Amino acid sequence: MAVNIHNLIAAINPDLYCDLELKEEVKKIAKEKGYLAAAEKAKPRKTTFIDLSQVAYVNNPYHMLGIKNPIEKHSLAYDNFSQALEPIYFWLVDYINKEYKNSEKLLDNFVTSPGSSQFSEMGGRATRMQEEAMKMMQTSGTIIKSILNIVYDLKEFKIRLSLYDDLKSNDKSRKNAAVLSLKQIWLDQVDAIKRGTTSIKGLAQQFDYVTLIDAFMVADSLDRVKDLDLNDRVKRILEQRLAEFFKWIEESERELRKRFEIEKLYLKNQVNSVRLYARWIKPYLKAAQALEQRASPTSALVNTFNTTLMELTLMGKRAYKMDDDIAAGALPPYYRNKFKKVFNTIALVELKYRSVPERLSQGGGYGFRGRVDIDFTSYALTDDEVKVMKKELEKDDLGDLMKMIEGTTDDSLAKIQVDLDEFMDDKKDEKKDKKSSDDVNPFTALFSIFKPEKKDKEEIPKDTQMEKIIRNQTILYARAGCRKLYNSYKDTIDMPSFY
Repeated sequence: MAVNIHNLIAAINPDLYCDLELKEEVKKIAKEKGYLAAAEKAKPRKTTFIDLSQVAYVNNPYHMLGIKNPIEKHSLAYDNFSQALEPIYFWLVDYINKEYKNSEKLLDNFVTSPGSSQFSEMGGRATRMQEEAMKMMQTSGTIIKSILNIVYDLKEFKIRLSLYDDLKSNDKSRKNAAVLSLKQIWLDQVDAIKRGTTSIKGLAQQFDYVTLIDAFMVADSLDRVKDLDLNDRVKRILEQRLAEFFKWIEESERELRKRFEIEKLYLKNQVNSVRLYARWIKPYLKAAQALEQRASPTSALVNTFNTTLMELTLMGKRAYKMDDDIAAGALPPYYRNKFKKVFNTIALVELKYRSVPERLSQGGGYGFRGRVDIDFTSYALTDDEVKVMKKELEKDDLGDLMKMIEGTTDDSLAKIQVDLDEFMDDKKDEKKDKKSSDDVNPFTALFSIFKPEKKDKEEIPKDTQMEKIIRNQTILYARAGCRKLYNSYKDTIDMPSFY
């Protein structure tokens, strides 16, 4: 992951979290190019110590102490090669789940030195996932080509069947046009191929039956042949061919409609196959991506050493409870139920491991010992800001994979889907299935895990004056929660802490 999560938060809410000198430029970039581009320029504001020896609501919210100092940050390094590193992570997860009721893993990257046994093992696993995914993508690509061919055939069938429909029309001009078109098809695709030089066109070209083609196109029934000014030989040929043509109309329409329905059923089968392959491919692609070595290498990663670097980021999120401040007298009662925004105290815990992997058993997993650097950071974010942050992190995480599947435009896919909707004829089922995640474009289904939903850029509204007061209180609670987390962890490893 290239983006720094703190820079991204500064880009999402530059008025509060971005360095004051860069704020306006970051806002301009975010508006023109998006949050990820703005995050490359943004820098978070410097943290300032606040005495939180008393609970947060004692501070006068109208002093805006939290708005002026919005970030709490603490760091520590724990180096102990005699103990495993895993308990550190799980203690933090358990603590966040207990205090914040919810923990989310935003980042999970690693990189292994080429000389370690883990390097070849993890690389082999990733290769197997990639190979399986590519096999299924190749098969699905073949099926997609067949779908395009089927759609093309169905369009041809539809055009031909429209002639048979016009043949039954009460409009004489449409009926006559349909008859002439079918006669031309019969002359080119049936009579000429079946008889060769003895076909109507062959007789006209090689044996000088110049009136035969015109007579065949004019005659609309066998009875009409008798009234035509032709010699008996031409009339006999014409009667025989007209009888065959009218018989062909009946048989060809029946067979064409039957084949049209069979092709539609086959189209459904192929579309369902693509959807099935889409489901099968996703786990392999996700697993291959998870096994990629994407952590940031440092000087600690020596090629011949048995070393692994890992980067993990945990987030705890807890909604701000206004009722506590109202009950304490810090906020007036009329603030209750006045706000649509939901403010949350956020705790970000970033762990950077430098470890020595040790195989726990033959053919089993690895244990890790070494050093971990931990950063604890607090923020106050609304639900909308958290949503945008996660979306941008996912977009940045999958950006390289998205580039690999570019080439098919959304417009062309939409046109293909229109044809599929028409020929699959599932209008009743579609209304029901719109609520189901399975009813998706089979072409975009293969790549849905990479491509974000195409929506207008989400605009996050600025805080009103009253909302700034709630944000201020949320910041103070977030800072207190972050400091408590930091101190609690130091207590567990017998390090001195402050309160």
